[in-house]
Amino acid sequence: MRQPPRVLVIALAALALLAGPACIRLGGGWPGFAPPPRVPPAFGAYLGYDSDAVRRLAGLDGWVGAATPRVGRAFLPGDRWSRIEGEPGHLQHWATWRKARKERMFVLNVPMLDRSEAHLPDSVVRRELRRGADGAYDRHFRTLGRRLVGLGLSDTVLVIGWEMNGITYQHRCGPDPDAWKQYWKRVVRAMRAVPGQRFRFEFTPNRGRDAIPWTRCYPGDAYVDVIGMDAYDHPEGMPFKEQVAEPYGLAAHVRFAKEHGKPVSYPEWGLYRNGDNPAYVRGMLGWFARHRPLYQTISDYCPHGVWLCRDNPRSSDVYRKLVARPNG
Repeated sequence: MRQPPRVLVIALAALALLAGPACIRLGGGWPGFAPPPRVPPAFGAYLGYDSDAVRRLAGLDGWVGAATPRVGRAFLPGDRWSRIEGEPGHLQHWATWRKARKERMFVLNVPMLDRSEAHLPDSVVRRELRRGADGAYDRHFRTLGRRLVGLGLSDTVLVIGWEMNGITYQHRCGPDPDAWKQYWKRVVRAMRAVPGQRFRFEFTPNRGRDAIPWTRCYPGDAYVDVIGMDAYDHPEGMPFKEQVAEPYGLAAHVRFAKEHGKPVSYPEWGLYRNGDNPAYVRGMLGWFARHRPLYQTISDYCPHGVWLCRDNPRSSDVYRKLVARPNG
C-alpha cells in the first residue's frame, strides 16, 4: 500500500489530539502511556485567595519558565453570608489580574451555606438545604452575581458547593440529595438572572465514592456547564492506576462528563497521603494531556504542592519538567 505523504500524517495526528476525549477508549483504564510533549495551556495553582495570591501567581509564572499559568483560582470564605456574597474589596485584586490579559480565566469556589466548616449535624444541614431549595438564600447569590459583573468578572467559572459527596463542608449532599439538587438549581437560576453575566457553573465532587456516590447529587445538564473533580493522592498505598479505575474515580468522571456533553476540569489536585510521589504527578499530568480539561489547578501548599511547598522535591522536578518545560 502506498504510504501517505508525511504532511498528511502530521495533519491527521494533530486532528486526533484536538478531538480530545471523544477519541479516547476508557474501558481499559490507565494504559501507562508517555504523555505528549505539550500539556493543556489552561493551568494554574491555588496560591491563596487574597491579594498576596496574585503576587504569588507572578512568581509561579517565573518558576515555570516557558509555560504560562493563565488560571487564577480563589475561594470565598464561608463563615458568614456577607463573605459568600463577595464582600466589597475581596475580589478587586482578582478582577485587576483577570482584566490584564484576555486569555486568563478566573475560577471561584462558592460555598452554598454559611458556617461552611462548622461540622454541624445532618439534621441542621438537611434543614438548611431545604431552606435553600425553597429560595431562602437566593438574595445572597444575586448579590454575588451583581458584584462579579460589576467588577468585570462576568465570565467567572463558579465552583458551587464543591466536594458535596464528602463530609467536610456544611453544603454536603448526603443528608438530603433531592433538596441539594433543588437548591443548586435555585443558585444557578438566581445568578443567571443577573444582567450581563456569562458565568459557567461547575459541579465538582471528590474523587471516589466518599460519603455518597457523587452521581446522586448531579442536578441536571441544564444547570451545569463544567464537571470537575478534586483528586488528591490518597488513600495511602493506592497507585495512580487504581485512582483512575476505582468506582467514581478519574475514568468514571471523564466518562460521565462525555455522556452529558460537558468539559471536565480539575480545580484541586496534589500530593497527600503518599508523600513525595512523582509517579502520581506524572500520572495526573499525563491524564490532563490526554483528556484536555478546561483547566487544572494544583493546590500549591503543603502537603500538596510542588512550588511553594518544599517538602516534595522529586515531584517538583517532574512537575516542572512536564509543565514548565514541555519541550525540554
